[in-house]
Amino acid sequence: MNYDVIVIGGGPAGLMASASAGMHGAKVLLLDKGDKLGKKLAISGGGRCNVTNNKEIDELIKHIPGNGRFLYSVFSIFNNRDLIRFFEDLGVPLKEEDHGRMFPVSDSAKSVVQALIKKVKMVGTDIRVHTPVKRVLYENGKVKGVECKTGEVFYAPAVIVAAGGKAASHTGSSGDGYVWAKEAGHTITELFPTEVPLTSPEPFIRSRELQGLSLRDVTLSVYNPKGKKLVTHRGDMLFTHFGLSGPAALRCSQFVIKTQKKFAVETVPIHIDLFPDQSLDTLFQQTRQIVEQHAKKTVKNTLKLSIPDRLVPIILQRLDLSEELTCAHLSKEQLLDICRHIKAFIVQVNGTLPMEKAFVTGGGVHVKEIHPKTMESKLMEGLYFCGEVLDIHGYTGGYNITAASCTGYVAGKSAALKVQSQLSH
Repeated sequence: MNYDVIVIGGGPAGLMASASAGMHGAKVLLLDKGDKLGKKLAISGGGRCNVTNNKEIDELIKHIPGNGRFLYSVFSIFNNRDLIRFFEDLGVPLKEEDHGRMFPVSDSAKSVVQALIKKVKMVGTDIRVHTPVKRVLYENGKVKGVECKTGEVFYAPAVIVAAGGKAASHTGSSGDGYVWAKEAGHTITELFPTEVPLTSPEPFIRSRELQGLSLRDVTLSVYNPKGKKLVTHRGDMLFTHFGLSGPAALRCSQFVIKTQKKFAVETVPIHIDLFPDQSLDTLFQQTRQIVEQHAKKTVKNTLKLSIPDRLVPIILQRLDLSEELTCAHLSKEQLLDICRHIKAFIVQVNGTLPMEKAFVTGGGVHVKEIHPKTMESKLMEGLYFCGEVLDIHGYTGGYNITAASCTGYVAGKSAALKVQSQLSH
């Protein structure tokens, strides 16, 4: 069978690429190895699907630390605001929540997936599920088509690889796209899990003393072995039986991995600031007032008035202070030390959960080998890449789906227009 454009992968990037190529007049074939399209999309945002983020372009790119600047060209053609309009036109109105996150008014990821698939069908795309691709066919520096594991061969002058990364492997992401990219001569940068919970060997983690304790609106800062602060993220976090989870911890994951590799260290310190809006001095003055008011009480019981009670014994233990110590016997220096620990409760982190537990893959097809305005390979004519297969990764909050959807749209449009211009010559 002959097509204008073949899209491999039915995630957000592949669905957008198929819809876009069809909207721009191409005869499209969408191939997916799974049993249904949009699997990862259907579970994203806790099943509500954080479709995009409403921030301005510069802010959007700041939240995509993995080669976000590459997306300036993509966003000049199709961006988050275009994506919002795209879904509204499909009959999926969106609403804005905290930090600019956009969700469907229905609160259902399924409504997003169904609308996308409907659009893909409406533009005349042929869809084949249960059809894993064995290899992409190349000849004389050009794409020729694809060979499937079923033995079928489909021909097209343009192939869009939207096969995802390696994260969340239960949704079918197994890294096939990297193999086809390599065969075309592309560089694959080192892969690592990102937006993934952190593991810790701390005794209080192992003993599960803090398991289930969540901290609201705190900051987590990652430090290198030289004591230099690398990054700070603010938000909620959760102590688990293996380490740290929650939005603020997930955002620190890639910095932990990079620091471990760069300095060849086993653990990386994370400083948790329980009161990010207060200076150490303000906290000291306030805590001193509370301590003076409760002179007869133990320090342990008094501290519970301002910080989570399960943290108190650990802080006292770290400072070699008895749990029986009363406020009247607490020295100024000891109180200052306690306040320092509240402003920087240090947790040694020794890594992250594995790739299959990650939300996003770091690393991928090197973006320097891709034309940013078209998503076409600089090394193989007619080969396009979009979505997580590329070395682009953002934080959770709608940034990764935005990058996938927008690169998908641009790849589909570019491929369709290029094939048409070749046919008209």
